Amino acid sequence: MYNAVGIDVSKGKSTIVVLQPGGTVIRKPFDVSHTSQNLNELAHYLGSLEGSTKIVMECTGRYHEPMLKALFEAGLFVSVVNPHLIKNFGNNSLRKVKSDPADARKIARYTLDNWAELRQYSGMDNTRTQLKTLNSQFGFFMKQKVAAKANLIALLDNTYPGVNKLFDSPTREDGSEKWVDYAYSFWHVDCVRKIGLKTFT
Repeated sequence: MYNAVGIDVSKGKSTIVVLQPGGTVIRKPFDVSHTSQNLNELAHYLGSLEGSTKIVMECTGRYHEPMLKALFEAGLFVSVVNPHLIKNFGNNSLRKVKSDPADARKIARYTLDNWAELRQYSGMDNTRTQLKTLNSQFGFFMKQKVAAKANLIALLDNTYPGVNKLFDSPTREDGSEKWVDYAYSFWHVDCVRKIGLKTFT
C-alpha cells in the first residue's frame, strides 16, 4: 500500500493531501501552520499511516525548511524537488487551477508517478543547504562592504578630495587599509585644525 503525501508550502503554513494509487484520497487537503506543535502532530499522523509513505514538497526558498526539518527528524521519507518538475508535470491538461489544494494534489500525483525515482532527503542535502546559505550571506556581506567603501570615498571627497589616493600602502593581512585609518582619525577638517599643522604633519 502506497501513501503519496503532497505538500504545497507557503509562508507560515502548508497544504497537505494524501493519495493512494488510482487517485484514492486518504486525506483531503488540509492546512498546517508551521508551529512546532502542529508540525510534530503532522509528523506523528503521517508516520501512523499503514503501508509505505513518501512525502514530496517543492524547494521554495526557505519557507519549506521548518516542515522539512520536522518530518526529516521524525524519520519519514521526504523528498524535496525542483518546482519546475512539478510545474511541468501533467501540463497536458486543459484545466488550469491555481490553488494550494490543487497544487498539493498535483504534487501527490507526481509522487505516485515517480515513486521509484524519488530521492530521499539526506544529511548531505542539509549540509549543502547550509553552505548555500552561508555563501549567499557572504555574497551579501561583500556587496555591502563594497558599497560602504564607495560611500566612504564619496563622503571623504567632500572633506579631503582624493584622500584614498594619497596612500599607496597595500591592504594589511586583516583587511584594513591605511587611508581608512586616516579617515577614522581625521574624519573632519576640524580634527586637523585643532591640533595644528605641525602636529598633523
